[in-house]
Amino acid sequence: MAATPVEAPAPTGPLAAFVRFVVCGGGVGLLSSGAMLLASGHAPIALANAVVTVLSTLLATELHGRFTFRAGHARLADHLKSGLTATICYLFTTAALLVLHAVHPNPGPLLEQGVYLSASGLAGVGRFVVLRVVVFATGARAATAGTRPVGRKPLLTRRAVTVAA
Repeated sequence: MAATPVEAPAPTGPLAAFVRFVVCGGGVGLLSSGAMLLASGHAPIALANAVVTVLSTLLATELHGRFTFRAGHARLADHLKSGLTATICYLFTTAALLVLHAVHPNPGPLLEQGVYLSASGLAGVGRFVVLRVVVFATGARAATAGTRPVGRKPLLTRRAVTVAA
């Protein structure tokens, strides 16, 4: 009799979720970069960037909902909240570059990229926390929907208790 393989459950802790967040976000970032190259020859760069940013945020939100946080299909509210976090990250990185140029009027490209990547990293960690705790918090989603997340055991269960007299 041959043993049937048992699929091990995927890791669900914060570190595993962060790795999935980086992989999904990085993959969408690379895809966006390619899309920008294709679109920039056919539309003004600002319009191409806006369209690619919106579409990549929608795609990343869906991926984060399904794979990163295992919360299922992203709802409209999830997309709106995620879009807000992306906007805040954009403002944060822009502010970091503006401050750099205010304190160092002619930074070299290495310093500028260092500041941008550092700000992007900090913004990304902040975005991960907000998406995990607020947007895709499985307990909050389950309470809102009146159900529990798929594959998760309920925290409290009702059990019949027999009392012997």
